[in-house]
Amino acid sequence: MGDKILSFEDLVVWQKAQLFAVEIYTLTKSFPSDELYAMTSQLRRVSSSISANIAEGFGRYSTKDKLHFYTMSYGSLLEVKNFLYLAEKLNYIGTDDLNRLIEQSIECQRLILASKKSISK
Repeated sequence: MGDKILSFEDLVVWQKAQLFAVEIYTLTKSFPSDELYAMTSQLRRVSSSISANIAEGFGRYSTKDKLHFYTMSYGSLLEVKNFLYLAEKLNYIGTDDLNRLIEQSIECQRLILASKKSISK
């Protein structure tokens, strides 16, 4: 029998999104200093909003509200992916880092979509 989910911290999707944001914060430490208020700031903000929206959605009571925040989380994740591809094209990150982070993002995408499907039932 599975453990009952009592808080957003128990959600695997939230845990994975948090780890993904930590990876983004770590990676952006090596970005050029002139990107601090541009891509670095944007990537950090949007990557941290993935797990924040999952947490907020968990706390909502209506299915519609829950789905809204999971949808916002998914959109933020896609925004991060966009900036990762751009960072690689600008040579801020290497192909290995890009591929590793894209794999992590795909895992998060699957978990968010599975969560939305579960909520909709």
